[in-house]
Amino acid sequence: MTLLFPALQSSGSTAAVRRPGFDNLEPRRERYLVPARGHLVLELNSGDRLEIVDPEGQQACHLTSFATDGGWDPEALGSGDPSALRVVSTSGLQSVLNGPLAATLQRRRIEPEAAATAFAVLGGMTRPGDSVCFELLRSSVVLFAAPPQAVDENFSDAPIDGPQPSDLSVYVIRSGEAGQEAAFRPPPPLAEPRLDMMVPRRSGRAYEVKAGEYIQVVDIAGRQCSDFIAFSARALDKGLERFIDSTVTRTMVGRTYPNPGLTDKFYDQDNQPLVQIIQDTCGRHDTYGLACTARVYENKGFPGHVNCSTNISEAMQPWDVASRAAWPAINYFFNTQVDAGNVIVSDEGWSLPGDYVLMKALTDLVCVSTACPDDTSPINGWNPTDVQLRIYQETEMFRKSIAFRAEPDSDAVMTKETAFHTRTSALTRDYRAAKDFWIPGSYTASGAVAEYWACRDSVTLQDMSQLGKVDVTGPGAEALMDYALPRDVRRAAVGQVVYSPMCRSTGAMFDDGTLFRLSPEGFRWMAGDAQAAAWLRELAASLELDVQIRTATSSLCNLAVQGPRSRDVLSSLIWTGEGHPRLDELKWFRFLVGRIGDFNGPAVLVSRSGFTGELGYEVFTAPEDAPAVWDAIMEAGQPHGLVPMGLDALDLLRIEAALPVAGHEFDDSIDPFEAGVGFAVPLKSKDRDFVGREALLRNASAQRNQLIGLVVSGQDCPRHGDPVFRGRTQVGVVTSACRSPHLGHPIAMARVAVEAAIAERDQADFEIGQLDGQLKRLAVKQVPLPFYDPQKLRPRA
Repeated sequence: MTLLFPALQSSGSTAAVRRPGFDNLEPRRERYLVPARGHLVLELNSGDRLEIVDPEGQQACHLTSFATDGGWDPEALGSGDPSALRVVSTSGLQSVLNGPLAATLQRRRIEPEAAATAFAVLGGMTRPGDSVCFELLRSSVVLFAAPPQAVDENFSDAPIDGPQPSDLSVYVIRSGEAGQEAAFRPPPPLAEPRLDMMVPRRSGRAYEVKAGEYIQVVDIAGRQCSDFIAFSARALDKGLERFIDSTVTRTMVGRTYPNPGLTDKFYDQDNQPLVQIIQDTCGRHDTYGLACTARVYENKGFPGHVNCSTNISEAMQPWDVASRAAWPAINYFFNTQVDAGNVIVSDEGWSLPGDYVLMKALTDLVCVSTACPDDTSPINGWNPTDVQLRIYQETEMFRKSIAFRAEPDSDAVMTKETAFHTRTSALTRDYRAAKDFWIPGSYTASGAVAEYWACRDSVTLQDMSQLGKVDVTGPGAEALMDYALPRDVRRAAVGQVVYSPMCRSTGAMFDDGTLFRLSPEGFRWMAGDAQAAAWLRELAASLELDVQIRTATSSLCNLAVQGPRSRDVLSSLIWTGEGHPRLDELKWFRFLVGRIGDFNGPAVLVSRSGFTGELGYEVFTAPEDAPAVWDAIMEAGQPHGLVPMGLDALDLLRIEAALPVAGHEFDDSIDPFEAGVGFAVPLKSKDRDFVGREALLRNASAQRNQLIGLVVSGQDCPRHGDPVFRGRTQVGVVTSACRSPHLGHPIAMARVAVEAAIAERDQADFEIGQLDGQLKRLAVKQVPLPFYDPQKLRPRA
């Protein structure tokens, strides 16, 4: 596609070095995300130019604008292509205007009721990458929304088995003086800040924070370290210095540094929590090193160099804090790690422009933040820059979240609650970040082991909305998926689900998932890798196929109903029309489209599939229907002993069933044969070309490694990555392990050399190495996979 404002290479890039996240935008060009079914609000000035891009095609954008005094001002959108504008009712936007945006608009004195109409652009037959452009006639607040495209006029639901809404991108080039400011501008505030202060590069600033207030430290230009210290104000009043202690913190949270979730607090020397991490868009910081010191620079040959420890001491003088030559600090955006030789090494930071950490003060604090001056090493990208500091009042509400990026230069998407959160949050506080969603790890009333046994003995209900979903439609859909996957997609009937690995041209398996055939020209790929849609789009372009490829992960949420009584729970609950199979008629790896209860109930797509090794189903629905669907299944499941289940129990179940996951059984260097799913590569029956076929033909005749099962003789449980030995020789590595509730002792899947697996099949001289691999060895015995139900009779039941 050709954008109105093409990106220029940043000054930090060279022909030999590519820096994703930095290269994709020229200075002063801002990029924003409008999430599917979501919204964006921007304050724009007269003369600002904006471009709205539809990355995936056929996605409408609704937008309207308000004057700075709060009144409705649609004409401010000004120049552009008048034919691209369609006037639509704002009735579909009212839930957004009066819901999540109400507080934001109120701060700007905007009355949502004033908006009589909105404009619709894009949508319809727009192609991936199509865009529209505007130049604002006067300063205004502009609202953007990405509604379901099935109904262009409002936010009513798209069909459960049809195309789903997708994200939009908005690019802004500022005009006038704003456009002449620094190459990188601080991102918009998360709310109205009480304090909005820049910390100039090579300096430090101290500030007071009240209990309950929020502190945001922003890396404006990217790859800039910022040392942070928080003192207890009450202790300072008593003449005591009590501040964040990184050693105490690491001990308390069991991590090198806290992150949003259950391990989210920094503690002082008295084990008292001072701050809580609420949001983190970088995820790479340091708690081992000191703030840089004069001696560090002197030892490098730079006497008199500005340093953070001196800046901290000077900033804290008004509070009579004694100066120190070296301050222990939390080094935000500082990239350090311990290598295999036990050496602490550092390199350029991971933070991108606009990355930030948001903290909540748990008591009254005096804090200091720096913009590190180090230009003698790569930690600041060799070029120290400014840091933005913002304080928000305690009345603000910020959700815990971590940034997720599908690719290095993708927009950061913050982890969010699934559509079932109102129900799961009443039952647990144990959540894990799974891509860009918070998913329960276990439930308070049961725990992982009880949830495991409920799935084996009766029935469980699990939120699995984190699974990626990509819709592929159009005349070329079958040809694309048949080329993208090793499985014979031409043989798949409408209503069928097909498991398949997804491979690179090298034969390496970077993803696996299930393919739903929705229609002769429509498919839904459900898998784990967030890059699947982009990769499919690249394949379609190379083959010149007429297809539409759209992500649907946020537009469809799903539950797994698993266990021997799952059919009993759903049979009386799922209504299907005449001529369609009933749920009790649904075969393994087939799906149906129906409703909850009756003809007027919430729409659902139900597949007979799962990831537990048990009879089970997966239920897909629209986000707005999610609570009702959860409630209906919970109610129907009570007579059958239904128990909500989390990720911890699922891991036990899938290891016993020998089901692979990315990063364990496979990655970009492992082919399907080595991952234990060679059955899904029909090299003999499928003679057509597909991605990786040539490499897989070669690998099939000369397989290097094999996935095997190992049963541990004792009760010590192996870990992922532990080496597998035969005598002195390492012959493999543990890919997954757990203490099996079914067998009563630890088990492991391991990838070992084919020669070792064949030679040692019935012998017990395999060992798993622990500690350094040599100082502790666990005796294990090879057994066939899977560990549970080898004939897969239970899911076929």
